[in-house]
Amino acid sequence: MEDFPRQHARTRRFSCGAPRTVSVADDGSRVLFLRSASGGDPVNSLWCLDPASGEERLVADPVDLLAGGGDESTLELSRRERAREVGEGITAYDGLPDLSRVCFVLAGRVFLADVDGGRVVELASSADAFDARLSPDGASVAYVSGRSVRITGAGGDQRLIGGTTPTVSWGSAEFVAAEEMGRMRGHWWAPDGGSLLIARVDEAPVDEWWIASPVEPWSVPRAIRYPSAGTANADVGLGLVTLEGTVVDIDWSRGGEFGYLADVRWEEGPPPTLVVQSRDQRTLAVLEVDVSTGSTREVYRIEGDDWVELVPGAPCRWAAGLVTVEDRGGARRLVVDGEAISPDGLQVRRIVGVDGDRMVVCASTDPLDIDVVAMDRDGSVEVLASGGGVHTAAVGGGVLAVSVADLEGSRLSVGDHLVASFAEEPVVDPVPAFHVVGERDLRAAVLFPAASSGWDGSPLPVLLDPYGGPHAQRVQRVRGQFLTSQWFADQGFAVVVVDGRGTPGRGPAWERAVRGDLAGPVLEDQVDALHALAGADQRLDLDRVAIRGWSFGGYLAALAVLRRPDVFHAAIAGAPVTDWRLYDTHYTERYLGHPDEEPANYEGTDLCAEARSLARPLLLVHGLADDNVVAAHTLAFSRALLEAGRPHRVLPLSGVTHMTPREEVAENLLLVQLDFLRESLEI
Repeated sequence: MEDFPRQHARTRRFSCGAPRTVSVADDGSRVLFLRSASGGDPVNSLWCLDPASGEERLVADPVDLLAGGGDESTLELSRRERAREVGEGITAYDGLPDLSRVCFVLAGRVFLADVDGGRVVELASSADAFDARLSPDGASVAYVSGRSVRITGAGGDQRLIGGTTPTVSWGSAEFVAAEEMGRMRGHWWAPDGGSLLIARVDEAPVDEWWIASPVEPWSVPRAIRYPSAGTANADVGLGLVTLEGTVVDIDWSRGGEFGYLADVRWEEGPPPTLVVQSRDQRTLAVLEVDVSTGSTREVYRIEGDDWVELVPGAPCRWAAGLVTVEDRGGARRLVVDGEAISPDGLQVRRIVGVDGDRMVVCASTDPLDIDVVAMDRDGSVEVLASGGGVHTAAVGGGVLAVSVADLEGSRLSVGDHLVASFAEEPVVDPVPAFHVVGERDLRAAVLFPAASSGWDGSPLPVLLDPYGGPHAQRVQRVRGQFLTSQWFADQGFAVVVVDGRGTPGRGPAWERAVRGDLAGPVLEDQVDALHALAGADQRLDLDRVAIRGWSFGGYLAALAVLRRPDVFHAAIAGAPVTDWRLYDTHYTERYLGHPDEEPANYEGTDLCAEARSLARPLLLVHGLADDNVVAAHTLAFSRALLEAGRPHRVLPLSGVTHMTPREEVAENLLLVQLDFLRESLEI
């Protein structure tokens, strides 16, 4: 039987073959989704499902469309990195509201599909296309090519507008918008199809960094523009561009008050709506655009003492009202025209959309689960999908498509119809035991070796396996959260996973407890949970404790052995942020403030400054092609450790980004970690 590290890598973390990227037509006539042909096939095709009959039809198959092969554009690869996209083939699409016609990009080429007729045609393009968007009449496609926006269709392919200098581009989201704000796009069609709102990004103010490939010393390093904390962001403008090429500049910064363009919406009826944030993220405003003059009018404002959270799907329109999601009291609540309508105990995670007279949202009362609920204007709540696990949805025309990830696996259903999944079943079977521990009611999960492992119940070395930071949870009733943890458990560990302060799902105060200090509270919660769990279960051996993590989890792992060598005896830090001054503006300044104004927050969380404290085995792992947490974090930390005379190990991953999608790397990286843990803990 294939072992787990190989299967986990080959199936792209079991994402291959599973239905994903679901859309429902506004009239409920059809549901579109992506899916590959098997659990080992990463190439996604476009499928259509009839909500009435449950019949599935193949709309577009990349294998047929790309008989001659082809490579994705640099911009498309960057989009996939920002979106943590591990699939291939069709990974995104855009369509008419009724989804009768859609467009997508393959290998830099633009395709247009008539969903019901089954006809797919390639449109003329520049061959390096990215982010295709269908016009409201379905006849033309706008797409990004290099630093320009082009339009293709029956009239041929032509450039609409483009950058005039090497640092200026039109139509793409800047780095922090895509990486941190969830805005992956930079151009939006007018409802009448006569113009587009297009973002103009000038990266000249942003520091230029270089990503080199040391295994190819003859290759030229790749230049990136990286806005690290306290430095200049890209200069982002917004223009109303007609099909004739005339441009009306949009005044969205309002005299410099707002530094971030977080979202743009242009729907039938109301004027274009912009969501903007101040640089310190303590103010968020909703602006309406006068398309004739480019002026904007502020229609709503939210202010917070620490920051104002960006919530997917919000703000939006509901009948004549403006819907926002705001932190009111102890909850993140649904607000209509300034009035909170969702109950105080419900944490709204995402707005799905409007379905008739109801607003459909993803929300939770228990951080371990996310439900899909519908809300009326009077605040009444109807649960549409629940029962444990994480539920997400797409809605339209009275049809609800629900994706569920729980301890049984994952599945997509449309009404009574279950969409076929070709994803493989993992060779490990996670059995997490969930706990609420300590004076802060920390959510934790513990995994022990499978019954078939031959474990006799004697005390086990402990491996903490957290993420532990903002914007991500690990302790949820979701099988996929614990597959790797269970594999480590089956190798002879008691694996502990803890969500501490700063993680989502427990309300605004819980998330804001890390403001000014991304080190102390998160580490304290890991230690408190570990001790509480070990105090109640003698099978956890506190004389042999290790910790591993990636990204923020890597930072937490390194922090643990630096500050608490009395608790942690070894650590594996993957792609760790070691100096927050080297991480991006939008994320870092939200939690630590501007480094010129609050320097102590950066000094107190800098791992390099604590290098002399290392007294335990530490393995640092970093992809040298990482353009999110750049390799300089690990290299600077390693230098500080060496200068302090502290032995450690560094594993550089050549050609690897912040993700590790390459099968051989992903597989063997788990095995290398296991060997390090066994050696360090003398197992």
